[in-house]
Amino acid sequence: MSDEHTETGTGWPRPAGPGRPDGPAGEPDPRPDAPDPDELSPLSPQGQPPAGDEGPADDGPDPVEVQEPADGSGAVAAAGWRRFGSATVMIGVLLGLLGFTLAVQLKTTSTDSSLAAARQEDLVRILYDLEARDIRLRQDISALEESQRQLRSGEQGRQAALEEATRRADELGILAGTLPARGPGLAVRFQAGAKPISAIRVLDAVQELRGAGAEAMQISGGDRASVRIVASTYFLDGENGSLIVDGRPLAGPFTITVIGDPATMRTGLNIPGGVVASVAQDGGNVIVEDREVAEVSALHVPARLEHARPVG
Repeated sequence: MSDEHTETGTGWPRPAGPGRPDGPAGEPDPRPDAPDPDELSPLSPQGQPPAGDEGPADDGPDPVEVQEPADGSGAVAAAGWRRFGSATVMIGVLLGLLGFTLAVQLKTTSTDSSLAAARQEDLVRILYDLEARDIRLRQDISALEESQRQLRSGEQGRQAALEEATRRADELGILAGTLPARGPGLAVRFQAGAKPISAIRVLDAVQELRGAGAEAMQISGGDRASVRIVASTYFLDGENGSLIVDGRPLAGPFTITVIGDPATMRTGLNIPGGVVASVAQDGGNVIVEDREVAEVSALHVPARLEHARPVG
């Protein structure tokens, strides 16, 4: 075996071409174009920088500092946005309250079952009552307009004024109970059952008759004593089922004689939950009779005035 084979340690000749020069281990390659030994290391990944030679960590794009304009316009814009946000919140609160109010109102209206639970006949009577009131009010308006026209006329003004004053005095006398009256109306008779007819039931009947257009009323007892019913009349419960009307005791049964439109007043008494139904619940009965000519003859004695005097 030749020396060349011995030097390689393999028994084969050294391959031709440039090779790593001999020298102590760890010494750099003296050739100028020689690669870095660390780059050729099989333990170092290709293209990865050696340990200890890492650059600064890349934490993402560098933050950009926004500088506020020197004239303070940024602060004004921020304040404007804050004011806009407060106004938006206030508008939202007001809209919420408005919606809540509307919801409550709709619920209250929808839960009002006073008319929804009424029968068809009761609704027809109530509608008829409203129409009768409307007709009566329109007639009153027409009469007042005619009186106004006559009072403004030339030669007939004085006579028309005298007639109008007389008519108004008669009407006020009937309303005040100082003049008797007659006309179409009703006779409403109360018959007691297990419970006596209370003063509150009679007062309810008077109020319902007034609401239905009653013009004159009087109440009579079993002894035929009568008391005129006016605006100041009061009712109290007496002993043994009697009533005290304006300080005068009346024994039962009681009858209210009233002048007005019979159909309208009958409707007012028979409304659901009205006086007829209330007396029936107490075991009593209310008899309503039409009268072509009802007479209200009881008079009310007005209180004597001590301090007030008419003027003019």
